[in-house]
Amino acid sequence: MLGLSRFIANFLKVLTHPIKAQNKDNHSKRSQSKENNYASAKYQLYTGEKVNWWQLIIRLEKSIFPVILPSVLFYFTYGLLISLLYSLGLPVAFPADSDVITKAVLSFNIGLTLLLVFRTNTAHERFWEGRKLWGMLVNATRNLTRDIWIVVKEKEPQDRAEKEATLRLVVAFAFAMKLHLRGEGVNEKLAPLMSEIQYFRLKDINHPPLQIAFWIGDYLQYQYDRDRLNAYQLAALHKLVDELVDILGGCERILKTPLPLIYPIILRKLVLMYCLVLPLEIVPDVRWLTGVVTAFVSFTLLSIEQIGAEIEEPFGHDPNDLPLPRICQTIRHNVEELISLAPSNSRSANIKF
Repeated sequence: MLGLSRFIANFLKVLTHPIKAQNKDNHSKRSQSKENNYASAKYQLYTGEKVNWWQLIIRLEKSIFPVILPSVLFYFTYGLLISLLYSLGLPVAFPADSDVITKAVLSFNIGLTLLLVFRTNTAHERFWEGRKLWGMLVNATRNLTRDIWIVVKEKEPQDRAEKEATLRLVVAFAFAMKLHLRGEGVNEKLAPLMSEIQYFRLKDINHPPLQIAFWIGDYLQYQYDRDRLNAYQLAALHKLVDELVDILGGCERILKTPLPLIYPIILRKLVLMYCLVLPLEIVPDVRWLTGVVTAFVSFTLLSIEQIGAEIEEPFGHDPNDLPLPRICQTIRHNVEELISLAPSNSRSANIKF
């Protein structure tokens, strides 16, 4: 009976093993699919574009790979050359019985890693600070447009048209700020947000967003002179305009104060030295794979360095930069909805809750 019980137990184990393995594989596939969908959903939330997993990978790496590809090919060729020289019996490898060089390489590796971490962290801090400033811009424009709409009195029919034009100037400030940070001139996207006279005048101005902020402040002062605002309301609205200018100044500080050039220069030199020394250390063990290993290591190090170089100025057109067009469109949609859906302040005073 004992033998029969063991036989049945083993038989059932054999039958259930494929089922458990299959369930494990299915669970792994579901987890991988969920992770891929999560990354795609995050990218869509970030940029507004819907792409699959492979398109996402290609899009994010296409700005990095072409830049580092020549260096990776150089290190791959260098590794192959070291393998060839070693196979011919030339003494290109470090002595196997000496651990001094090995310890020196390991110490060099630690220093290079720390410098890469510093480079990446510094770049990410700049990137995140830029994102916080643009988030503050979204909130500041919402507060300013809402307060202008509610506080500024409408006593004549033209008052509403002037108010709507000023609200669109707030949107124009965001678009002009994006163009200014990217070093681009005034384009046709600003034309629907202001009068024709303002648009052509803006083309001849060196600092368009600052001029738009002046126009908004001038409108507020004009409404105060016409008794559409009191002094306290004027001061509060001017404070919101000042906040827009402060956000602009914060972004300009990030743009015009790059990481000291000595850091990327030294980092590139260290990567070069490391990738030139590495094949001499590993060629006795990997032989003809020296070029592949060297290319992989150089690709990893240069990718991290290039990512830091890309995100330290987060206002450009690179796939990993901030989605400034999407943020500007969000501001525009908010203001247009306010204009189209909110009642005038003369009517809102009569609304009963």
